[in-house]
Amino acid sequence: MSSNASTLPLPPAALPPIRINRKPLWIALLLVLAGALYLNQTVSWRQGALWIVGALLGVTLYHASFGFTQAWRVFVSDRRGAGLRAQMFMLALGVLLFFPFLAQGSLFGQPVSGFVSPPGVSVVLGAFLFGIGMQLGGGCASGTLFTVGGGNARMLVTLLFFILGSLIATQHVGWWFALPSLPPISLVAELGLAPALVLSLAVFIGIAGVTVRMEKARHGTLETPPSAEWRGWRRFLRGPWPLVWGALALALLNFLTLYLAGRPWGITSAFALWGAKIAQGVGLDVGAWAFWQTPANAKALAAPLWEDITSVMDIGIVLGALLAAGLAGRFAPNLDIPRRSLAAAVIGGLLLGYGARLAYGCNIGAYFSGIASGSLHGWLWLVAAFAGNSVGVRVLRPYFFPEERREQGLTGC
Repeated sequence: MSSNASTLPLPPAALPPIRINRKPLWIALLLVLAGALYLNQTVSWRQGALWIVGALLGVTLYHASFGFTQAWRVFVSDRRGAGLRAQMFMLALGVLLFFPFLAQGSLFGQPVSGFVSPPGVSVVLGAFLFGIGMQLGGGCASGTLFTVGGGNARMLVTLLFFILGSLIATQHVGWWFALPSLPPISLVAELGLAPALVLSLAVFIGIAGVTVRMEKARHGTLETPPSAEWRGWRRFLRGPWPLVWGALALALLNFLTLYLAGRPWGITSAFALWGAKIAQGVGLDVGAWAFWQTPANAKALAAPLWEDITSVMDIGIVLGALLAAGLAGRFAPNLDIPRRSLAAAVIGGLLLGYGARLAYGCNIGAYFSGIASGSLHGWLWLVAAFAGNSVGVRVLRPYFFPEERREQGLTGC
C-alpha cells in the first residue's frame, strides 16, 4: 500500500474501512475531466467523448482484471478456462451488437465500418510473435496499458519497447504485406447477417464448451471465483469485478466506440505513431518510409496527437486504470525488477510491437474488434496467437521466470 492511502470510516461495523490512494485518484480524475474539456473545444465533442470512453475502458480492465495474457496462460498451463469463457461471452455480445449495424453500414445515422483485413502469412507470423510477446512482456496491448496506469513499473518497460517494436515494423512492413494472402473477407458480407451470427455464436459456444470439458477433466470441477471483500456499489467503485461484468462493459464500450469513431476499438496503431513522432524528434526521417507515405498515415504523422482517435483512447485507458487503482487503494509502484524479468519485458515488448503491425492489430484491434467485425483475419489471429502463447508459456517463461509457480487464478496481466 502506498504512503498516501487514507482511511474513510464506514457506518456498518462489520465492514472494513475503505482505503484509497488520494493523490493518483485526484490526478487521474482531474486529467480525465480536463482532457475531455480540451478535446471538446479543440477537436470535437466526439473526440472528448472517446477520451472518456478510453478512461472507462481503463477502469473496466483494471477492476475486472480483464487480461488476455493471464487467461491464456492459466489455460495452457493449468487448464483453467474462466478467462477464456469470459472472452467468448464478450465476443458473443460483440457480434450481436456489431453485425446488424455493420451489415447496413450505419449506426443511428453515423456511417460505420469494421476492421476487416487480409488473412495471410503476415497475420499468422505476426500473431504468433505477438502471442510469444504476451507471455514474455507480461501483457497484451490492453493489459500493458491498464497495468502501466495501475502502477506496474515493469510494464512501463514493456510499453516502451512495444512502441519501439511497432516503429521498427513500419520500416519494412510492406515486404510482409506482400507475402501470400487472401483478400479481406467479411463473414457478414460473404454469408449474410443471420448465417454469420449463427456461425460465430456456435464457435464461441464450442470453444467455451471445450474449456469446460478440459477444466473438469483436469480438476474435476470448475474453478470457484474468489469471494469479494465488497458488495454492491462499493464493489462497483473499488473492485474487483466479476469477469462477466468486465466482458459486458468492454463489449458495450467497444460498441460506443463504433458509434463515436465510426470504427471499432483499436490500440496499437497509436504505438507506431508515437514511435514515429519520437523518431522525428531526434532527427530520423520516418516520413520517407513507404508506410508513412500512405495518405492516412501521412496525415496522422503530420497532425497533433490529440487529433488521433487511438492515441486519445490509449491515454484515456492509462488514466482510467490510474483512477481505478486509486479507488482500490492499490497504487504502489515497485521498481525492484529482477534482471531476467526485465530482459523478458524488453524482448516481449519488441515482439508485441513488431507482431501487431504484421498482423493488422493486436488482441483488441485484430482479435476482439476483428472478430466483432466479422473478419476472417480475426479468427486466424486467434489461432496463431494462441500457438505463440503456448510456446511462450511452455518453452520460454520457465527460463525468464524460474521462480514462477503454477498459476492458480487470474491476475489481469
